Amino acid sequence: MQELMQLIENRQSARGLFDPERAIPAEDMGKILEAARWTPTAHNMQNFEIVVVDDKQLLSAISEIKVPADPTFIKENYPQLSFTEDELRRKKTGIMGTMFPKSWQTPDPSLEDIENEGRGAYMAKQIVSCSAILFVLYDPSRRAPASEGDFLGIISLGCAMENMWLMANFLGIGVHIVSSLSGKKVAAEVAKLLNVPDKFSIAFSMRLGYPVTPVHYLRVRRDRDDFVHRNGFKK
Repeated sequence: MQELMQLIENRQSARGLFDPERAIPAEDMGKILEAARWTPTAHNMQNFEIVVVDDKQLLSAISEIKVPADPTFIKENYPQLSFTEDELRRKKTGIMGTMFPKSWQTPDPSLEDIENEGRGAYMAKQIVSCSAILFVLYDPSRRAPASEGDFLGIISLGCAMENMWLMANFLGIGVHIVSSLSGKKVAAEVAKLLNVPDKFSIAFSMRLGYPVTPVHYLRVRRDRDDFVHRNGFKK
């Protein structure tokens, strides 16, 4: 039990570069996919497909897709940022702003500033450094019964993410969720490269690999008493 709790507590995002020369052993990839196989899903729908991309030429082709800056993401990301560790400890939520480009560390950056920092070039390096990327697909036309907006189905996809993430970290493999590859225009180009049928959407993608530098940054959580309400909601 203590080992499981430590695994949950130590899980983290590996946002840096991976060792491009180090492949994930087939046995370990099989364990990550087996963890996905046993994901709890609404009504046992098993509402996902997974495309494993570990071909270097294909990873290079994906890295060449232009990912436009998303001002909405950057603007909505800003309130979650702290700029000192003391501030982050006080808030108990969010992440360190210093892990992002300088232009992201202001509430309303210009597109010119974002592009001048070479964000796209760095993202390309992140992609080509991967041992593999897992693209998790789902069919938006299917939904969990009587689940408005397929809320339960979306939760199920999150369970698949967590299962694979924990298994990967257990095996010493870094994980980074890349939301930008799920954007409508970018996802269409990825889908074309991967021969994904039109009915599927990319729910999320996971960079997998072995970090070239240790992954360490301050992570915080609210105390249990901050979010647990017994026998009714207490303000």
